[in-house]
Amino acid sequence: MSDNNAGKRELREGLLQVRRGLTPDDRTEAERAIAQHALDLPELSEARTVAAYVSMGGEPGTRALLDVLRERGERVLLPVLLPDNDLDWAAYEGSGALVRTARGLYEPTGPRLGPAAVTGADTVLLPGLAVDGRGLRLGRGGGSYDRVLARLDAAGVRPALVVLLYAHEVLDRLPDEPHDRPVDAVVTPVGVRRFGKR
Repeated sequence: MSDNNAGKRELREGLLQVRRGLTPDDRTEAERAIAQHALDLPELSEARTVAAYVSMGGEPGTRALLDVLRERGERVLLPVLLPDNDLDWAAYEGSGALVRTARGLYEPTGPRLGPAAVTGADTVLLPGLAVDGRGLRLGRGGGSYDRVLARLDAAGVRPALVVLLYAHEVLDRLPDEPHDRPVDAVVTPVGVRRFGKR
């Protein structure tokens, strides 16, 4: 295992431990503040299609944001985890059209649109555990969103990439690997930070 892989694994464990220590009130307040900041982003207010995700566990909550985007008439795509950890996509039709899977994820019940559906998004909201000053995102290590980012590159499309995090998860520098791609912005409960153009 490379030093960067070991460093990422150790960092993930520490960040997840902090998330586990957040109270329900902490998470609720963070979800509200993140949604408020995110909804003001031109990347979301001007988007026709947003690829997003349903938060799980200690992740910053996304449900309020998903509902407002849908109410505003934006098409929201949500991931469906495939057996090989790649992502298919389906339209979000409201919280009543979500089902909890064996892996504990909430996924849309509607028709599957295929892994390439994400290439039609104007903005992609990414889950993560941290982002650094260069805009490099640390995910959970499953590689699902690395595949999404590679698919976007291969298709030659450049949607806005936005990660949703807690404020303490914006770090100076993360261990990186050649496949890591920078995001355009991070939204935290304290506001938005933008990174250089890709």
